[in-house]
Amino acid sequence: MPLKLVAIAGDRSLVLPNGRPLLVGRAVACDLPISDPTISRRHAEIEQFEGAILIRDLGSTNGTFINGERVRDGLAPPGARIAFGKVDFDVVAEEEPEPPPPPELGDESGDATILRQMPVRGAADIAARLAVAPHGPSLLKIEGDSAIDRQARKLDLLLDIAKELSQQTEVGRLLDRVVDVAFQVMSVDRVAILLAGPDGELVPQISRSRSEGPDVEWHVPRVIARRAVAERVAFLIENVPADIRFGEGTILRQRVQSALCAPLLGGQGGVLGLIYLDNLGATHSFGEEDLEFLAAFASMVSVAIENSQLVERVRREAVVLSNFQRYFAPDLARQIVDQEGEIQLGGAKRRVAIVFSDIRGFTALSERMSPDEIARLLTGYFTEMVEIVFEHGGTLDKFIGDALMALWGAPLARDDDADRAMRAALAMQRRLEQMNRDSAGDGRPTLEVGIGLDVGEVFAGNIGSERRLEYTVIGDAVNTAARLCAEASPGEVLISESLYRSLAGPPPVDVLAPLQLKGKALAVPVYRVDWRIDRPTPPQGAPAGPADATTSGTIPVPRLQETKELIPP
Repeated sequence: MPLKLVAIAGDRSLVLPNGRPLLVGRAVACDLPISDPTISRRHAEIEQFEGAILIRDLGSTNGTFINGERVRDGLAPPGARIAFGKVDFDVVAEEEPEPPPPPELGDESGDATILRQMPVRGAADIAARLAVAPHGPSLLKIEGDSAIDRQARKLDLLLDIAKELSQQTEVGRLLDRVVDVAFQVMSVDRVAILLAGPDGELVPQISRSRSEGPDVEWHVPRVIARRAVAERVAFLIENVPADIRFGEGTILRQRVQSALCAPLLGGQGGVLGLIYLDNLGATHSFGEEDLEFLAAFASMVSVAIENSQLVERVRREAVVLSNFQRYFAPDLARQIVDQEGEIQLGGAKRRVAIVFSDIRGFTALSERMSPDEIARLLTGYFTEMVEIVFEHGGTLDKFIGDALMALWGAPLARDDDADRAMRAALAMQRRLEQMNRDSAGDGRPTLEVGIGLDVGEVFAGNIGSERRLEYTVIGDAVNTAARLCAEASPGEVLISESLYRSLAGPPPVDVLAPLQLKGKALAVPVYRVDWRIDRPTPPQGAPAGPADATTSGTIPVPRLQETKELIPP
């Protein structure tokens, strides 16, 4: 007949299995863990024996009792009362139930007897694991009846520390919490943390003293820090003034007597930084147990630092990427994020190709449409045009009413930026032609655009106020491209001479009469791109084709083939 212990206070019970002793105590690893101050960590052993419970006290402080009598060994039959310290249980004989029929195939409803259970902790509670003061030769604030007991308590403490540090997702707050925990669990005078900079040099991040004020400045002795990093070992220094390796210079001036130091190593073996603890009052204050604990603690801090840095990097990249994808092609936005530090978004001079595109006659068209119809029309148009900009690796600078401005060469430059801008402008006209054919069949209005392009050195950077900044470009090439766009007739693409000279593979063009643009002292050479046909430029030295003149106003303008001497190769 199985026996079980039933708690007098509460509804706790434990069924004893046959042939196996169970451990009773305050430690969470016990078979019957009892959280009560009168219970020792390993209080007693109990075992079912010949219809009774055999009890063996394990040298507990507050004793084990059967029916009020303190015992070292004894038998408790059914109906007896057992007390561990001041926690009472009744011994109850449990009627053995008839065995249930074997479960059918696939039936998972069969009962099971719990032979051992262990409570699972939720939130970390470091303070609950600590004693008021250190015990023994160690400065760890951990009590214990034996070395095994202290080891179990240290494991519990480290688990709670790992939980606590994992909650910190910002490196700055994490380091503050690491120092707080170090002071909380160890009786030390000072704690400092250094992190490795981009060049590998250790940079002080936080240093705190238990007794001195926050304004007192002190530094980790360099000779100690360098040795810990170079040898990648945690080490303990005792009686520092007597050690010829360390008993000089900064260490003596800071009155260091004993010190613990451990490198913070990343998952790939790289040095993340260093954690340092010392005592100023007495020599031989640290023990081997403290060094072992610091090494384990440093490993946890290293993992937490890498996790926090990863979280910060992912968060920063998400913000940057979400902002940049509004203006840059997805692959370009990703390059900007990946090349952090190389992209100077504050402002710089860059050679940039600029494209302006403007819908012709849109004001008159919008007067015949409702606001919702205008919004739908522009949304469809801009969606297609922006996709073309991004497909060709460009940057969307801005929308200006029904106009669009895009650029190539900022914030990242490519050797073929001018060619990319040229191909994007031609693709815009061809895509709009296809859109108009589709719109004609649906009864929607058709659109025509004029496009202007130029290339040159401009200022590229964040322009605006403290409340609103916008990445854009400013310079003469921007103005020229905008004015060429204004001069372009519906369906025309006008380019400047500087852009034409920058093209590795120029498209067929017609030379127009130089235009007198606003703000320009001299007339500007202009070329009209014939985007409806695919006519390659004749190779250098090839004979000119037949004469074929076009007109601009009343001035005859020969085709490019007839005026090759005007545009040196």
